[in-house]
Amino acid sequence: QVQLVESGGGLVQTGGSLRLSCAASGGALRTYGMGWFRQAPGREREFVAGISWSMWSTFYADSVKGRFTIYRDNAGSTVYLQMNSLKPEDTAVYYCASKGIMGDFYSDSRYDTWGQGTQVTVSS
Repeated sequence: QVQLVESGGGLVQTGGSLRLSCAASGGALRTYGMGWFRQAPGREREFVAGISWSMWSTFYADSVKGRFTIYRDNAGSTVYLQMNSLKPEDTAVYYCASKGIMGDFYSDSRYDTWGQGTQVTVSS
């Protein structure tokens, strides 16, 4: 069974940067692409960024455009989320997910494999 493992979270000051990684193990993913979501305490999980496998197209939430970049390695086994100019409102548990269902990248219902999450905390 394919597993996704995130890493790279931590504590950073406002304006700082972090790079999250998501590695797949245990087999090949049957996927249309990968996405990053986040969930802050007391809030619903929200889409952050996505990347398609076929066209390498990228998608971003308005709240992170211009600050975050999603990309993958050439082998397609690891997906990264480079986060710059971090703000306290970026504090959340970040999850990577594999999009195994056709449709838009913004809805979490299109994703069928999820990682365990990594905590990102931005101090003011």
